[in-house]
Amino acid sequence: MVRVVVTRPQPGASRTAARLRKLGLEPILIPLSETKALDIDIQSLPADIAAAAVTSSNAIRHASAELIQRLAGLPCHVVGPKTADAARSAGLSVAEIGQGDAEALADRIAPSLAGKTVVYLCGHVRFSAFETGLSAKNVNVVPLEIYDTLAIHQAGVVVMKRLAGRPADAVLLYSAKAAQAFSELARRPELARYFDETRILVLSERVASSFGPVAPGRLVVAGEPNEDALLALLDPAD
Repeated sequence: MVRVVVTRPQPGASRTAARLRKLGLEPILIPLSETKALDIDIQSLPADIAAAAVTSSNAIRHASAELIQRLAGLPCHVVGPKTADAARSAGLSVAEIGQGDAEALADRIAPSLAGKTVVYLCGHVRFSAFETGLSAKNVNVVPLEIYDTLAIHQAGVVVMKRLAGRPADAVLLYSAKAAQAFSELARRPELARYFDETRILVLSERVASSFGPVAPGRLVVAGEPNEDALLALLDPAD
């Protein structure tokens, strides 16, 4: 059975593990980061908010009930279907749903939001392309950092125990932070032998650019920046 290391934070890691099992693959959970809610001042939000935007379901998960209530009557533009589901479940009114690409979403919604104010629910650690793209097209973007992403240092003995003494066939990397952390973990002297031939499957070119040196042919980028495309790179028969 193909053994796949899942590095994303909980609760997403468990959801991915369940999908892998349905595909006939063996998930190995080694989260390399975790998310933590940040305190925000809702009273400081501008009065002229025209819409909300979300590029990560973590922003929805960590948003306070007070904030959701404040934004519930506004159109909410989201990066993809899974984020849309999270937004609807929380009580937000989903308008535009992207295909997993934040920059593409910015391009799509900018014309109708030019000259208006958009509250961007986001993480402290993020790529700036979404807000930069909107700002360049005369959209007033107000970033609201809902959560932070913190690295998890996995002890070598813990990693070896989860691997059960056998190499990993593939690893899934969803973020730049995870790519950097896994690159360092896989080069540790006590762990390197478990990852010598592991396929490095990454969500996007940006994530790939954050990974350290890797043998040719082992790093593969998903065709689209979403989990369906990432999991499509796996073959249970390998």
